Amino acid sequence: MIEIDWAEEAGRLRASAEGEGDWNAAVARSLVRDGDKVVADIGCGGGGMAKALAEALPGATVVAVDADPDVLEQARQHTAGLVRCELASMDEGAEPLRRAIDAPADLIWASASVHHAADQQAAVDALASLLAPGGRLALAEGGLPARYLPWDLGVGEPGLELRLDLAQDRWFKVMRESLPGSVPMPYGWTEALTRAGLTDATTRSVLTETPAPLTPERLEGLVQAFRTRIARMAGEGHGSGHGHGHGHGHGHVVADEEWLEPEDLAVWKQLLDADGPYYLGRRRDLAVLSVRSIHVGYAPR
Repeated sequence: MIEIDWAEEAGRLRASAEGEGDWNAAVARSLVRDGDKVVADIGCGGGGMAKALAEALPGATVVAVDADPDVLEQARQHTAGLVRCELASMDEGAEPLRRAIDAPADLIWASASVHHAADQQAAVDALASLLAPGGRLALAEGGLPARYLPWDLGVGEPGLELRLDLAQDRWFKVMRESLPGSVPMPYGWTEALTRAGLTDATTRSVLTETPAPLTPERLEGLVQAFRTRIARMAGEGHGSGHGHGHGHGHGHVVADEEWLEPEDLAVWKQLLDADGPYYLGRRRDLAVLSVRSIHVGYAPR
């Protein structure tokens, strides 16, 4: 097991916050209600959703919470005084989070952070306990694997991206099992919300599409994201698994192991070689198609 260097991850999380501004803004507008006074983003990462919530609720108190000081500093810079940034870990239960928020919350957002908790149900229970009567807990977890590449790239066997998804799924399974004190959660997120005492738990999924050709900036960002992902699948680098946020107190990745077949890894190295003939950064047929799920439950009044 290798500790994640969150100081290194902080820049990536900040880039995600900046690159997903439109998605964050649209989701924030759909979640807030008139009269919301206290809103929290738990495992805020680069602060993208915290900023969007503050912009959607001028006058409300928005608190961005993260367990890592370097990541929190990136969120502080990104939100530029719009939110209050607090250091607290989901691993330590509800009380540190309660002190950080300093009031019952009308809305709590947690994106790709609960799946890093050893006991995911306990984490959902803790978040639910922070809600004011009638408040909402929104968990952004899961969805469908994003699609970026054509099925046939002209190098290697077709279906390369599908095999990368399968490799990452195996990685994620072992990551979960290797967490100290890991507890299985053999049911879905709406059931977890219900078991936490919330009502009317439901899911909605948000589709995001950016058609080809991507702008040079978006294309370069996508190539960099693939570099990080392939390094993780090759057992070379740090990485936090699925998603963009984190609220846990310690990092974790599975020690050096190659999750991709050697033939596919060799193809990826060609695709990510800026001087090679197959470099993804010169293609005009890459796109973004993403479906992300948001699970919402309501505290009883």
